[in-house]
Formats: sequence, structure tokens, C-alpha cells
Amino acid sequence: MDPIRYPYPSRKHVLFGARGAVATSQPLATSAGLGMLERGGSAVDAAVAMAAALVVCEPTSNGLGSDAFAIVADGEEVFGLNASGPSPRALPSERWLGAAAMPRWGWPSVTVPGAVAAWQALHERWGRLPWSEVLAPAIRYAEEGFPVSPETARAWRRAARAYRGLEGEVHGYFLETFFPGGYAPAPGEVWRNPDLAASLRRIAEEGSGWFYRGGFAEALERFARATGGYLRAADLADYAPEWVMPLAARWGELEVLELPPNGQGVAALLALKILRHLPLEGHPRESLEAYHLQIEAMKLAFADVPAHVTDPAEMRLPVEALLDEDYARQRARLVGREAMAPPPSGLPRGGTVYLAAAAGGQSVSFIQSNYMGFGAAVAVPGTGAALQNRGAGFSTDPEHPGRVAPAKRPFHTIIPGFFAKDGRPWGPFGLMGGFMQPQGHLQLALNLGLYDLNPQSALDAPRWQVAEGGEVWLEQGVPQHVAQGLADRGHAVRVFAEGGPFGKGQILLREGGVWWAASEPRADGQAQVI
Repeated sequence: MDPIRYPYPSRKHVLFGARGAVATSQPLATSAGLGMLERGGSAVDAAVAMAAALVVCEPTSNGLGSDAFAIVADGEEVFGLNASGPSPRALPSERWLGAAAMPRWGWPSVTVPGAVAAWQALHERWGRLPWSEVLAPAIRYAEEGFPVSPETARAWRRAARAYRGLEGEVHGYFLETFFPGGYAPAPGEVWRNPDLAASLRRIAEEGSGWFYRGGFAEALERFARATGGYLRAADLADYAPEWVMPLAARWGELEVLELPPNGQGVAALLALKILRHLPLEGHPRESLEAYHLQIEAMKLAFADVPAHVTDPAEMRLPVEALLDEDYARQRARLVGREAMAPPPSGLPRGGTVYLAAAAGGQSVSFIQSNYMGFGAAVAVPGTGAALQNRGAGFSTDPEHPGRVAPAKRPFHTIIPGFFAKDGRPWGPFGLMGGFMQPQGHLQLALNLGLYDLNPQSALDAPRWQVAEGGEVWLEQGVPQHVAQGLADRGHAVRVFAEGGPFGKGQILLREGGVWWAASEPRADGQAQVI
């Protein structure tokens, strides 16, 4: 990697830190993480501080009602944490089996939130600073207010349009809290959430027990019973995150690490494995053939993952079957010169924030989300806490392994990523954006492992996305000859003039004892180093 060469237009450059680095999509959250490192905190202290701050400063994507996942490298060891919650035990799932889809808004899509449990599990294992000190920046931002950044304001306006027309007691407190008078805050407007500040203060004083077995859980049950909800305090009291072993796929000396199901990280690994059996090397990054082969590999991966990935306890085939080398080779043979229609699975049927932190030899890849923007458009009165709508990820097909059911974890889109190199941890990376996430992971991995871009250029480079139905979305920076060539090969191409759903990511890599930090140009955030 050349730290000076920037083949793509950028407003940012790689930063270098001898002691550590942090990166998020929101500058105030990044500052919270840097403050932990300056006080002698661990990478985990910084990650938890940033995660809590993002709950306040980017409520358009996450909240106390979020789920979370993490990958932590501590020295030479790598650990995974799945903090996704199940559906309520009282969920009457038969009501939606056979329906067109799960509801997006309201109680049917609400699942047990796992983010707060993730923060405490990580801090108990690797935290150095006091728990209350780690949460202090988030409390301050919620109590005193923070100026809303431009991209967050844009997302807030989109959400205001999406929630227009919602009414009733179940949505009332949510709308009053986040959309008073039906409006979203403008860029630079100072926004406060005193109820959320009070909730964070209780978590800081009493730990996650207040959230899962105390005042929050009791308030949630009262509200759910009063408004026809299914979640109960007992669902929260019985919840605990799960430590898991990451999965991996290799491209040359670069290894990409992802968490196992119920997340979609396996899609990035399968696409990478398929590409190893295709003639991608030798084609420049901005060539028609490079785009075509990657897009076709991703189509094949997406044919398998939604068909099979769900709560591991409900999967009808082991995840190893998805990542089998012979299977990847067979799938690669389906790729030809022309665009394929969305293919079926070849196996038997069986709104997000990302942050990265590093200090010394420890680094953290962390992601949390309310799923669709603010989530289910449900918030627990008096707490400032919006609940996720992750249950919308359940299938309503009675024969699907991911069908809706009580006490079951749904299919998850949010995935933290991690790179290893020469058999050793290299650094955390990730990308927000629903089903763009594994596609972005694949593109970032190839940008580093095949095209030898530095971390900032890897983020700056134009992106593609395979959308539902097989349509191919291209970012404005994709060369015209590539867009036209893909259309000539039968791809249904849509070019976004500006913006677009291409994700927002961060990368931290350790080279020669120095942390290289890069932050997404498509977001408001930044990297900072120490």
C-alpha cells in the first residue's frame, strides 16, 4: 500500500497513530473514543464510549433498543460477540405465517435489544476505565445537546417522510421525542434528549441490570401491555450475548474474518471464495470484466444466504456447507460472459452505525443498528429509547428455516469485519447499509488484497451494489465504459447521480506498529489518532 497515492478524489487522507486510532460516522462520537484513549483506556473502552455516543448523536440509525455484533483482536487472538436478541416468547407468529411480509412498524417487528448487553460484556472483559467514565460523553451529549451533522439531518428528514401518517398510542411517545411537531432537526441545530440522558445515567450507575432486569424492563412491559405489544420483562431478563468464533476466507495473504450466522457475513466470504475460481486477477479495478465477475459472484452468494441463514439453532445445514471449496468451485462455473438472472440456491433448502477502535495490540470492530432507520417507530415512554424492528427480517414462508417464530433470532444484516494478514490480526473494518454490507466488505477486501489500495483509497473508490431482483446499482464514479459494458452484457444498470445506497465505512490497519486510520467520505464522520 502506498500511503501517499490517492487514485480517487478524496476529502480525506490516511492518518497515522503510534498509540491507537478510532473512527466512526459521527465526529462527536469519534471524539468520545479518542478521549478514552487519551485517558489510558483500552480499545474496548473507546469502542463502548463511541457506541453509546452514537446512540445519542445518530439516532437515525441506532438506539438503546439496538442489536450489536463485535470482533475483538487482543494480541494474536480474535474473539467474536453476537449480541442479537430473539423475538418475544409471547409473539403469536402464526398470525403472519403465509402473509406477504412481516410488518415494518409496531410491536410485531420488535425483538429483544442486545446492544447494552454487548457494551457491558466487552467492558467487563477488556475495559480499563470505570464504566461510568466510558458512558459520560454520551450522557453529556444527550443532556446538553449536540449539533446535528449534515448526513444525519438528511436521514432524519427521510425518516420524517417515512413515518408520516403513523398514529396511535404505540407510536405517540416515539413521534413526540424524535419528530416534535412532525419535523426533523436541520443541520447544525442543537438536539437534546433528556429522557435518554437519564436512561444512560441509570445504566452508568447500575450497569446493564437496570436495562434488562430493572426499571427499563419494567417500563417496557407496562407500555407493551398497554399498547398490544408482546415483549415482556422476562424476555429481557433471560437475555445474554453469545461469544462466537469468527469464520474466514482468504485472498492471497489477506484473510477476511466475519461472524457466523445469524448474520449475513457469510455472503462476503462465499463471494470471495467463488472469485478465487474466476479469472479476476489481471483485470484492472476499473475494467468491465472486474465489475462483471464480482457482481456475478455476489449474485450467487446472495442466492444462498437468504435461503439458509437464520438463527443457528434453526439452520437446516451447517455453515461449513456454504463455505465448502468444492461448492464454491461449482458455483463459479455458472458465471459466463452475460449477466445471469437471479439464480436459485445450489444447496438443499435448509439503519446501522459502524465504528472501529485500536490501542496498542488491541482492536475492535463494532456495529449496532435499529435496522430500518429509527427502527419500529416505538419508544418506551420516559426512556428516550427507540426499539429496533429487526423482526421484519423474519420470513413469513412456513417452510423457510428463517420463518417467524417466538424466542428466535431473526436473520441479521449488520456485520462487523476484520482483516488478518500473514496469519496475524491486521485490523478492523466495516460498512453500514443493509444488504450493501457484505458487498462492501467484498469490495474493500479486493481493494486492499488485490488492487493494493491504501485504506482511504479503498473507501473512496466507487462502488456497486446488486439490488433486489438482480438490478445493478452503480455509484457516479464508476467509469462510463463500465456502466455501458455491463448494460450490454444484460445487466439492468442504474447509475446514481449523487449519493445513493452504497454504505458508509471505516478501516483501521496496523503496519509496522503504527495504526493507519481511514474514514468514509460518504458520511459525516472521521478518524482520529493518538
